[in-house]
Amino acid sequence: MPSKIYSHYFTIITVLLFSNISNAQPKKGEFIQASIGLGMSAPYEAYNILGTGFYAQAEYVFAFKKCLGVRPYAGLILTNPSESSTDANLSEYRVTSKAFLLGGKARICAPIPWIAPYIELGVGVSAGSFETFTPTVYKKDSGLLLHVPYTLGLALGKNHDVEIAVTYYEHPSVEQFSGALSFGFSFPLDK
Repeated sequence: MPSKIYSHYFTIITVLLFSNISNAQPKKGEFIQASIGLGMSAPYEAYNILGTGFYAQAEYVFAFKKCLGVRPYAGLILTNPSESSTDANLSEYRVTSKAFLLGGKARICAPIPWIAPYIELGVGVSAGSFETFTPTVYKKDSGLLLHVPYTLGLALGKNHDVEIAVTYYEHPSVEQFSGALSFGFSFPLDK
C-alpha cells in the first residue's frame, strides 16, 4: 500500500516539474545578475571558528536554454574574525578572507513556476589574502589562489528575477571555504 502512495506522489511531482517547462525558467538570452549578502569564512575542520563580513558579486549570464546557463562572475568577499565562538579555548584562532573573486559557473534550474530551485558549479581564482588559523592548521597566503564555487538557490517571481542563495567558494590551498547568504536581482540585456 505505501508504494502506491509514493507512486502517486512521484506522478504528481513529475507532472508539476515538467508540465510548465516553457514558463518555469528564466528566459533565454543575456542578463546581468547582481547579488549582495552576509559573507563568511570557515575552516575545513569541524571547529566553531568563523569569519564574518561582506559579500557582493556581479554575473554576466548567457542563458542557452531555459534551464541551463553559463555565468562568468566577479565578486568580493571581506571577512574578519567573528567573536561569536562559544568556546573560550578557540578565541585566539581565526579564519579570514579578503579577496576579489573571478571565474565562471554553470547553472541548472528545475522547471517550477514562481520558485525555481537551482544549483551552480564552476571554477575560478581569488586575488587577495587568506588566513586559516586553527588548533591543527596554520595557513596564510596571498596572491592568486584557485577556488571552486558552488551554489544552492531559489529564483523567485513570475520572471525569476529575484534570487536567494547560499554560495560557497572552496579554497583548498588554505584549507578554508568562503561563502555567503545572498540576495540578488537579474536585469535583462536583450528584450
